Amino acid sequence: MIPGFEALVEERIKQEFTMKKIRLALLSGGVSSEREVSLNSGKQVFEALDKDKYDITRYDPKTDLKQLVNDADKIDAALIILHGRFGEDGTIQGLLDLLDIPYQGAGVLGSAMAMNKLVAKRLYDGAGIPTPSYLSLSMTDKIEPSKIVNALGLPLVVKPACAGSSMGMSIVKAVSTLEDAITLGFEHDDTLIIETYIKGIELTCGVLGNDEPEALPVIEIIPGDAYEFFDYTAKYVVGATEEICPARIDKITTKKAQELAIKAHQALFLKGYSRTDFILSNNELTVLETNTIPGMTATSLYPQSAQVAGYSFTELLDKLIQLSIKEHTKQALRRST
Repeated sequence: MIPGFEALVEERIKQEFTMKKIRLALLSGGVSSEREVSLNSGKQVFEALDKDKYDITRYDPKTDLKQLVNDADKIDAALIILHGRFGEDGTIQGLLDLLDIPYQGAGVLGSAMAMNKLVAKRLYDGAGIPTPSYLSLSMTDKIEPSKIVNALGLPLVVKPACAGSSMGMSIVKAVSTLEDAITLGFEHDDTLIIETYIKGIELTCGVLGNDEPEALPVIEIIPGDAYEFFDYTAKYVVGATEEICPARIDKITTKKAQELAIKAHQALFLKGYSRTDFILSNNELTVLETNTIPGMTATSLYPQSAQVAGYSFTELLDKLIQLSIKEHTKQALRRST
């Protein structure tokens, strides 16, 4: 690290943004199957943003990419409130890099790797992060349900490698239903992960920060009796799921979950923020996946956890924007020295 580099970064930011509003591009909508969730999140984010600090222009990548490119030299930072393909997978991040616009969260590499659950699981394995036993299946593979069950046992979880919000996911309890679950999964992606189902307490833990990320309080997730797991409906229907923060787990388990969340964040080369999901079974934590753009309504899991940590929804958005500008300024200064 260059002596005084951090002070130089802070001075550059102060010079550029003191006494003026930040010109913010708010991106929501997009073309993935999670479009409606993104639009709803974008609306709530817009309402929560401090209009005294930001001059906000909203863009829907489904219709407004050309306008975003044309406006690039008038944008100080972008807030990406997109989920799924072309929003969470590194593609929009790459465009913003080319346009030299700061944005919150992971860059191209981390976004792409975390979005692909198969790649993420291989990185978890390499970092010593516990994850369920699994195998992968592509559309060109011969489907042999009995061999899959012999390898992994029952129940099984079948999920698309690159879909979010539990889209296309099934829990399989009998070999006779495995092919139907695989067919459903292939409607959302051409690669599937089939993994051992672990029954236990569902937990999630957010991470916030760039070079020295902090773990937020752990949340316990309790889907209603009508839901076998935290599926799309349980995630987004009001009252379908009970969420308890801090989670009702002991201090040792809490600390371990927070350490694993940071470890997963770093193993996937993430920045800014993330949220990692766990199962706690027989006092053992198993990592399921890491989200690089967690749900961002005022009542979503990540903002709930941040609230317990002392950040209001508006303050959390401020923090994410500040982190994005700081990281972008650091990179620009490194290139120039």
